[in-house]
Amino acid sequence: MRSPAFRLAAILLLTLIACLSRAEVIERSVDILSAGTRITGTVLHPLPLADAKLPAVIMSHGWGGTAALLRPQAQRMAEAGFYVLIIDYRGWGASEGRKVHDESSTGALRELREVVDPLDQAEDIFNAVHWLMGDPVVDTQRVGLWGTSFSGGLVVHVAARDPRIRAIVSQVAWFGQSIDTTPPESLARARTDATRRARGEIGYPPPGAREVGNLRGGPVRESFLRYAPIADLARLTRCATLIIDAEKEELFSLRDHGEAAFKLAPEPRKRVVIPGIAHYGIYGEARDQATDLAIAWFKEHLTRAAR
Repeated sequence: MRSPAFRLAAILLLTLIACLSRAEVIERSVDILSAGTRITGTVLHPLPLADAKLPAVIMSHGWGGTAALLRPQAQRMAEAGFYVLIIDYRGWGASEGRKVHDESSTGALRELREVVDPLDQAEDIFNAVHWLMGDPVVDTQRVGLWGTSFSGGLVVHVAARDPRIRAIVSQVAWFGQSIDTTPPESLARARTDATRRARGEIGYPPPGAREVGNLRGGPVRESFLRYAPIADLARLTRCATLIIDAEKEELFSLRDHGEAAFKLAPEPRKRVVIPGIAHYGIYGEARDQATDLAIAWFKEHLTRAAR
């Protein structure tokens, strides 16, 4: 029988090996200007070797989330050798909100916070890409996007319009809908809101409004009429696409989103359905599995991009 001292030494040795197998990660906060509004980001990356440059991944949160919630996944990606940038959209987390005219008769300006405007959020990701391209540590030929839930559609929208994006991971994603398939009542409300907002009769949703189920953040409905990532997938001709779904997804139809998106995406593509979990299980019991899948995908396809 081995002594307690032997067992303690073995535990310490295994702990040391585990620590040495992880890259030392540098972390810093950064400011990014997006259409004149300051948004905040956090950069995590290992120490680059000599003049070597690092493949990069930009991570963005879903509806009502903040960048802080993605910190565990970002840490693991950085330890795996990636330059990682996590962002808060304008008006969320530590980022500033853009200034808008208040709907009151005073005409005062107020900071717009905690609303969901897919076009604004996509613009923030575009500008995060532009910002990242200026960091000398980054290999600009090896850049990927990672999105979850609502941002799983946003990364498709951005990658379809920026050919510098070579790989994406889209997990438990809602891929939107075209205007032709928007229910008539939703279309009518979005257009009415747009008209009334343009005429100063209504303002934007209050911070953190819950208008879509229990999701935090009221939607700017008219912007959704110009946002349909499901129609953008066919444009990802130079981008490797990984779709990760939850088998028991309860917020939307997998047939209309993950399954349909996979059929539309060009090669290289892959879809993984994680068994036994619902939507939010991707952040709980399946978080490590989903992160492993993302790291493997980026390693395969961002390395290939460099070649």
